[in-house]
Amino acid sequence: MAEFTMELNEEQKEVRDWLHGFAADVIRPAAAEWDEREETPWPVIQEAAKVGIYSLDFYAQQYFDPTGLGIPMAMEELFWGDAGIALSIVGTGLAAVGVLANGTEEQIGTWIPQMYGDQNDVKVAAFCSSEPDAGSDVASMRTRAVYDEAKDEWVINGTKTWATNGGIANVHVVVAVVDPELGSRGHASFIVPPGTPGLSQGQKFKKHGIRASHTAEVVLDNVRVPGSCLLGGKEKLDERLARAREKAKKGGVGVPPAGGWGSVKNAAMATFEASRPAVGAMAVGTARAAYEVALDYATTREQFGRPIIDNQGVAFQLADMRTQIDAARLLVWRASWMAVNGKPFTAAEGSMSKLFASETAKKVTAQAIQILGGNGYTREYPVERMHRDAAIYTIFEGTSEIQRLVIARTLSGMPIR
Repeated sequence: MAEFTMELNEEQKEVRDWLHGFAADVIRPAAAEWDEREETPWPVIQEAAKVGIYSLDFYAQQYFDPTGLGIPMAMEELFWGDAGIALSIVGTGLAAVGVLANGTEEQIGTWIPQMYGDQNDVKVAAFCSSEPDAGSDVASMRTRAVYDEAKDEWVINGTKTWATNGGIANVHVVVAVVDPELGSRGHASFIVPPGTPGLSQGQKFKKHGIRASHTAEVVLDNVRVPGSCLLGGKEKLDERLARAREKAKKGGVGVPPAGGWGSVKNAAMATFEASRPAVGAMAVGTARAAYEVALDYATTREQFGRPIIDNQGVAFQLADMRTQIDAARLLVWRASWMAVNGKPFTAAEGSMSKLFASETAKKVTAQAIQILGGNGYTREYPVERMHRDAAIYTIFEGTSEIQRLVIARTLSGMPIR
């Protein structure tokens, strides 16, 4: 087990500087254009693939970093460049985490490489969980997967929404209901291979922020996938469902599971739990970018014959911004180290990191606009875009309200609603 440290080693520093250079030289110059176009920035993804950033090998190296700091460090630097483009580069990672969290070794080896393609033929993947009537309330999910034993196939029907890369992905990971009577415990995850009949893109959303990232509905109409596409396999699913049925029969819904109400897990939640500190790191990157713009502006912009940072009203805001950013990063790093080293989130540390970092990003980017004044409200300066981008962190992969619910349930052991 790696010791917890707040100091990056030399190899990590080299990777950080390399990513920062790519973010500064490639991502930032393209940010405003792709935000306006509201399209997937394929040329930038292609450049990331050429240098080795958009690749399975790179993310595997960061994911298995024993300190746990590889992924959050990478996310912070890329999202410092631009949140929309960075999400297009790392969005495939959520689907990959879904396979890592729920799949067998064979499934991991088969499907994750197909999610990325190679530098000459770049691919993307999508994780599909949310539905029009089931976002935070995963128990209301309606997409059904029914097993056809005669053909050893699963038949999936339903509509997913808010899917990053939805419809344009080479590989889709879909969470579906296999036993409606078990609520959120009756869910499973499935791989939908490329070219599978019945899967199509529905509405593509025009968004407030992260507009360079493709977000759309995914429609599944009698989609048939082989039994081997059930993540974890049928035997493991049957065992899990049997345990859930037995618990429901013995105690009913009012009896907390072992470990308390904060320990309830399902296919979608296992993915989100693993990715929450990484989302926190994304928020830290956006907040840091806005802070740096505001600090530079405050030291060079003069009013009444002196730089505006000479005014306490501005200087104190910047002091608070930096303090909150550093605190958010430390929470993210702690949760990331705990996750990699098998430390249980006994106080919902993953949710804590995501909650605080995402709220910090919204606040810091708003303060940056205020410090820049009228200039900050225009698209001539990047803080306006950063503020729009930051709004998503308190919404996707578990809203701030859901994070507070998870934390409260974990701390109290009570089924708080």
